[in-house]
Amino acid sequence: MAREKVYTRKGDDGTTGLFYGGRVRKDSELPSAYGAVDEAQAVLGLARAEAGPDSELAGIVVAIERDLYVLMAELATLPENRGKLTPGATAVTAAMVERLEHEIDAVSERFDPPTEFVVPGETKVAALLDVARTVARRAERHALVAAPAPSLVVTYLNRLSDLLWPLARWQEGHSLPSRH
Repeated sequence: MAREKVYTRKGDDGTTGLFYGGRVRKDSELPSAYGAVDEAQAVLGLARAEAGPDSELAGIVVAIERDLYVLMAELATLPENRGKLTPGATAVTAAMVERLEHEIDAVSERFDPPTEFVVPGETKVAALLDVARTVARRAERHALVAAPAPSLVVTYLNRLSDLLWPLARWQEGHSLPSRH
């Protein structure tokens, strides 16, 4: 049996295919949004790899990485096709957002909050989590246009960046304050 080729040449004209059909320019709002989510997922993969596969952080991060596939599916769907999405599999749910809130609360109990602005980079894992946080914020800005309410993509990305900050501080063990 012949292997399917990775390339299709369909995007050579500057367009990309979407979930449940349709094509849009690669620089349009949907690919911009799911592309930023894809970047966040990749940086989280770096943080997970650096932390080690058996670390507690890896378990938290891999669950988020799986969630981000759901966000990308929703963002890769034209608004008129979003009714075809499956909650929790291809569309973000309130339960997914609530899970992040519980994780924020649990992780925030593991360290004393910094009393000053934090200078990122105390550890490589923490620095990667801080980069993932900034990419998640960018994805959130793109998603404002790409997935308006009632979609929960923006809410999820907001909570995700909220979670990545305490995860980074937890991984540092302590935070280096900025100097004014």
